[in-house]
Amino acid sequence: MSAGSVKKSKPTELSFLGKSYLLAYNGIQTLGWLYLLVWSTAYFLDRGTLDSYWNEMKWVVIIFQNAALLEVFHAAIRLVPSSVFVVLMQVYSRVFLVGGVLLATESGPVSPGLPLCLFAWSVTEIIRYAYYALNLVKAVPQQLTFLRYSTFLILYPLGITGELLCMYHSLDEIAEKQLFTVSMPNKWNFIFNYYYFLIFYMLLYIPFFPYLYGHMLKQRSKMLGGLSKKSA
Repeated sequence: MSAGSVKKSKPTELSFLGKSYLLAYNGIQTLGWLYLLVWSTAYFLDRGTLDSYWNEMKWVVIIFQNAALLEVFHAAIRLVPSSVFVVLMQVYSRVFLVGGVLLATESGPVSPGLPLCLFAWSVTEIIRYAYYALNLVKAVPQQLTFLRYSTFLILYPLGITGELLCMYHSLDEIAEKQLFTVSMPNKWNFIFNYYYFLIFYMLLYIPFFPYLYGHMLKQRSKMLGGLSKKSA
């Protein structure tokens, strides 16, 4: 589950240091995801295959996706007017996929869902971080605002589909290798089955997807409604 969202609150004036930090953070993230999108496009146009796709670009994903954890901290200290809960849900789902499936298994990265979710993530993040960066200097063009609050209509379901496919393709391997599974008896008197946990986690997309999608639809109506009034 991905696609960032901003919950509007009373605006607070950022310090020069805070604004400079956010400008650098959003600018670097924009360039990182742009690099990933261009690299991935060139890779598949050159007839690259899923067998080596993840190994070729995994460090780019690891670095820039895990850097998004900072956004939870940004929201927590009110550096940005975002909901900590919403940001945490959006960031956690991606970080979990990277660490708990793509890095942990061999079958997840060769799923056809990987290019789907990475394409959706890349386009979404290029637009989102560019919007945030330009908003800091009050230079957001209307076209970018429209893209920021419209592309999720297609990219969010596409990304969710890709994430679920990656998890689904990893299930047999997880069950066979008993990955991250703790069986009885053990000194902690504790049992944990990662295979069933992952199935349960996938089922959580059913209630959380409508919640996040509905939240973004409300933001779209609010932001683009105001945009259309300005244009009128």
